[in-house]
Amino acid sequence: MAKEGIVFVNDEEAGNISYRDSQYIFKYSDDYFNDSQKKAISVTLPKTQQEYKSKTLFPFFFNMLSEGVNRKLQCRQLQIDENDYFGLLLATGGTETIGAVSVKSIK
Repeated sequence: MAKEGIVFVNDEEAGNISYRDSQYIFKYSDDYFNDSQKKAISVTLPKTQQEYKSKTLFPFFFNMLSEGVNRKLQCRQLQIDENDYFGLLLATGGTETIGAVSVKSIK
């Protein structure tokens, strides 16, 4: 089952992240990529038109997740498996983040 979210920087759409076919995929939106004033969301995800693919959740996005007891409480409250990092990112990444980047689930 494919899951998908929109990545925002300061409430402006920067790209799309998804999980399908057992891999995570991140791609900058064309508008964000073409604007030379816009910076990459992370040093590990430089601005490029290519799709980034990984078998594990990209470290930048993984580090947006809560840890320890907070993660356990969020997962219990949201009824998300503690090992479903992407599900947790989509459920909490739109409001529970520190910094300019947020992730909102596409329903």
